[in-house]
Amino acid sequence: MTTETEPRLTVYFDGSCPLCRREIALYRRLPQAACLAWLDVSEGQALGEDLSCAAAMARFHVRDPQGRLFSGAAAFSQMWRQFPGWRWLGYLSAWPPMSWLFEFAYRLFLPIRPRLQQWVRRWSREERS
Repeated sequence: MTTETEPRLTVYFDGSCPLCRREIALYRRLPQAACLAWLDVSEGQALGEDLSCAAAMARFHVRDPQGRLFSGAAAFSQMWRQFPGWRWLGYLSAWPPMSWLFEFAYRLFLPIRPRLQQWVRRWSREERS
């Protein structure tokens, strides 16, 4: 059980990634986001002995109040369950065989992420010009 001062989840995200920043900004605008701790792993803070900065930069992670660490699609599932409009997706993505499909899709996304980051950076620069 969480206390009022203890976050429901700690969300580790890559603030140097334009895709990640945009997605996290979407979630942080939700009213329930105030109950979560948001930690930009690109700033180099200590993340705990079971999570290196390199691992946190490579995959999305969340930590629950009991200290359990979730990665990839399982981490998204945990986070989505915190938001009423997204809760259904959180439960759906946690249910096998859907959990396997979500993780498979996430693993397919990871190799193309750097190219998408380049595209978003270029698009953002053009948009500002």
